[in-house]
Amino acid sequence: MNETQLLRLLFAAAAGGSIGMFFFGGLWWTIHKGMASRHAALWFIGSLVLRVGIALTGFYLVGRHDWQLLLACLFGFVIARVVVMRMTASKFQHPISSSAEVHHAP
Repeated sequence: MNETQLLRLLFAAAAGGSIGMFFFGGLWWTIHKGMASRHAALWFIGSLVLRVGIALTGFYLVGRHDWQLLLACLFGFVIARVVVMRMTASKFQHPISSSAEVHHAP
């Protein structure tokens, strides 16, 4: 593998990371805006169409009919998912009651 190919793969991974940050960050943002909205379905459907459309366009442009670039882009996308989940998970962890704490009426 020469330097040019390595740089192309690194660029594809970084582009995939950017696509993933947009996709999963947008999902997080949509959940917060949609849950507080009276028109939650419009938020979720609109966001889904926009996020998937941009992600697919980005994958298409980065991949350029080269499976190695597409795979590197996917790798960056998955890494971005992990990063966004770690960044947002600490803000919304709620204790889940165990089954022993749940009391049912007789």
